[in-house]
Amino acid sequence: MRVLVLENFPGTPLGQVETALVEAGAEIEFCRAFDGDAVPSGHGGHDALVVLGGGQSALDDDDSPWLPAVAGLTRDFGAADKAVLGICLGAQLVARGHGARNILDRPIEFGWHEVRPTEAGRTDPLIAPFAAGAPTFHWHLDTFTLPPGAVRLAASDRTDIQAFRIGRAVYGIQFHFEADRRLVEFWNQRFAEEIADHVPDWPVRHPAEAARHGETADAMGLAVARAWVGLIG
Repeated sequence: MRVLVLENFPGTPLGQVETALVEAGAEIEFCRAFDGDAVPSGHGGHDALVVLGGGQSALDDDDSPWLPAVAGLTRDFGAADKAVLGICLGAQLVARGHGARNILDRPIEFGWHEVRPTEAGRTDPLIAPFAAGAPTFHWHLDTFTLPPGAVRLAASDRTDIQAFRIGRAVYGIQFHFEADRRLVEFWNQRFAEEIADHVPDWPVRHPAEAARHGETADAMGLAVARAWVGLIG
């Protein structure tokens, strides 16, 4: 099992997705597009694709000129019936690649907040564990319309489309299920200035929110990661 991981921004690791991939014995190949790696032109040689998040928007082609290629690559993998997982910016690029409209600069959704499955999500292998709703970590401004032919799987109070699926195994997930408490703590340090610009009280709120929601969110996130890895053919 060879999985291509597309990194759009420094400091955005695989988190719990890596745990699930290692458990499954996957060979992971990283493409660090932000550092100059060329985005592959097709799906050949890989069984699945993960597209990670970043600080840019899905339409920031001037500063991140590889983004159109990534959006197209998600479509290429999906057309070959190979599993695709887009997280946060990655979800926005999956949406772009499949004909949705990207919506930029909304109020920030940050921290642990509840995600609730739609009716379709309650029977989806990745989203069903959220049952009536469960906390997970969020960090985003932008969103998107539902791509043509996609199934909406989850929502939150602030974002109507938190997850969608196209076909068998192409997923766009806006929330950061991959971010366990350890990764959130890393982001607190790595991106302290950026967080302070949007959520200045986060250093005060973080310990109590991590204690309240972290254990459940970590378990839920690992379940999502394992379920997606289980779809890789």
